[in-house]
Amino acid sequence: MPNEEFLEQVASSHASVTTALTTPSTSATDAYLASEQSLLFGHRFHPTPKARTGDPHAWSAYAPEAGAVFPLRHLAVREHLIAEEAADPSAVAPLDRPRADVPDGYRLLPAHPWQYETLRDHPILRAALGRGDVLDLGPGGRPFAATASVRTLYDGETFLKFSLNVRITNCLRKNSTYELSGAVALTRALAPALADLARRFPGSAVLREPAYRTLALPGPDGTPDRELFEGFGVIVREGLPARLAPGTTPLLAAAVADEYPTSAAQISRLLGTPDARAALDWWSAYLDLLIPPVLAAYFDHGLVLEPHLQNVLVCVDRTGLPAQVLFRDLEGTKLIPEHHADTLAALPPEVATPMTYDAQRGWDRVVYCLLVNHVAELLAALADLHPRAEAALWHRVRATLRAYADRHGCPPRLAALLAGVPLPAKANLLTRWERKADREAGYVRLPSPLAEDILTGSTR
Repeated sequence: MPNEEFLEQVASSHASVTTALTTPSTSATDAYLASEQSLLFGHRFHPTPKARTGDPHAWSAYAPEAGAVFPLRHLAVREHLIAEEAADPSAVAPLDRPRADVPDGYRLLPAHPWQYETLRDHPILRAALGRGDVLDLGPGGRPFAATASVRTLYDGETFLKFSLNVRITNCLRKNSTYELSGAVALTRALAPALADLARRFPGSAVLREPAYRTLALPGPDGTPDRELFEGFGVIVREGLPARLAPGTTPLLAAAVADEYPTSAAQISRLLGTPDARAALDWWSAYLDLLIPPVLAAYFDHGLVLEPHLQNVLVCVDRTGLPAQVLFRDLEGTKLIPEHHADTLAALPPEVATPMTYDAQRGWDRVVYCLLVNHVAELLAALADLHPRAEAALWHRVRATLRAYADRHGCPPRLAALLAGVPLPAKANLLTRWERKADREAGYVRLPSPLAEDILTGSTR
């Protein structure tokens, strides 16, 4: 099957990396933001890790690797032309906070400045601006910093996840209608499960997404124009102060596991020059925080977390030891239908269906994100420092899985994992070649390093 886009995506990725390496950037002084903005090369095993549509030089004002920090564009929209949902009334406060110059009868709608430039000439928006239903208040308010996902911005208190009509690696990064409603629906539905996980695993937490707001200008058929509704949709995500353990410093897991030490968060700099024993102790502490809540979410609550390297923050204490993990991004979080039949039945089908995976597909996603994308890559970074400890590092992974099984039960899928069944690896190359949505990505099976006989043989 031909794919004329693929070489363009490879070239785009190469150009973006080249631009990042050759363009001076302003490094964040905050350790957390520095880790978010340190990924110059992207995912080491992705065929197009930095592919983005558009001129890479035009990205410099908004790209995390360029240290982008900028004010938002603000629109004032007549109240009846705003669409929003919130898990509780206070959840929309971050959207109303930035400006005091909003006229009576209007609501504030923050916009990513690049997205505004993309959509400003839309005829329905231009007509609304002309008749005063929408007012362009211009840029203003406190500056926001670009995080690793590019379209999610942070001001030190709240994350705002915007739409961008830009393809980044596998996907066009916009907030679809079902994703806007789904984020709030998940925040509501998962409250009991997340409270249980927080009680049982106090070293972990999930950042909720309790609100969204967007522009609901009617199109020719009288319903909100979809391009504008999705294009201006912004999701509120809890900021770090809401969940961060006192005395800890959050670091993006992808920066800790980076192949190259491009920031102080990378494991070689985080650890300094410890011996192999100290590295193994750090690793065990991290695995104990990361793995159990993900397994419990799946087995006990029918909840598929997506803990890949860009969706997890490693929170370290003053000595650099892991003390907490934070999971983020409800877009990839899914429900197993048999666990959540009542919740899903209460939602419109167009919202409920994208929020689900069947049990096997959900398990493949969990194992891929947790073990292949996350654990294996961070383990590889540790093994770069201590090559002779690689087998011992895998032993610690197995021991953590075994300890969970001993304490919380060993369902068949976990037993198979411990027995060494092949691991699912998301086939990014095939996904790009076949032009599939990321949700439809297939998996290839990799030999597992977790089987006890393999681990025993590797240490002989």
